Amino acid sequence: MMEKKRSDCPALPPGWKKEEVIRKSGLSAGKSDVYYYSPPTLWKRNPKKEKKISNDPSGKKFRSKPQLSRYLGNKVDLGCFDFRTGKMMPGKLHKNKQRLRHDPLSLAKLFWERRLKGLHSSDVTEEVLRTMDLPKGLQSVGPDSSDHTLLSAIASALHMSSTPITGQTTVAAEKNPAIWLNASQPLCRAFTVTDEQIREQELKVYQARRSLEDALMADGLARAAENTREQLEGKTA
Repeated sequence: MMEKKRSDCPALPPGWKKEEVIRKSGLSAGKSDVYYYSPPTLWKRNPKKEKKISNDPSGKKFRSKPQLSRYLGNKVDLGCFDFRTGKMMPGKLHKNKQRLRHDPLSLAKLFWERRLKGLHSSDVTEEVLRTMDLPKGLQSVGPDSSDHTLLSAIASALHMSSTPITGQTTVAAEKNPAIWLNASQPLCRAFTVTDEQIREQELKVYQARRSLEDALMADGLARAAENTREQLEGKTA
């Protein structure tokens, strides 16, 4: 059993709803989950075909602050938005700001990615490999940033971090990176990965594996042919 309470959320644009789901049974009885719903979209039309393309009377559901921030983009600065209460908490943000100002270790973490600058991958002949081109949606933020450093930072974050990689979700990070950058995220603007992009990467991985398989098969056949030729030459001698 669950009890649902839905109410308006004044901290978000008009029409947004906050829903609190309270668990009534089980080991987690008494605890609650918070969700947000965008305004209903009943008659969103496609200008080319003039027909209804969406019918969502409840709006889109959001389960986390990063998900909400990606959807709203630059419309609302959620830097001091408290996801559980649905309120803007400037005092909480001010405390974090003061902590960053007076904690040199926190400031040092903001620019750790500069350690990746100048590092390059190379093949067995020690020839530097060409850096891959980043998608247009991945854009660097912060001082002295480059696509090569950003690529290394994202790869490192995916390997080291257990949290979702979303980039810097607040627009204030570009204005004053020393204060507002999220040290747990790469120095890039907020981005999303679509299902189509995932399928494209899966196809590239599949093609690379097939190419590697063909190359290994050709190498094996060439070695077998060479061994057979050497055996025949040995018998004739």
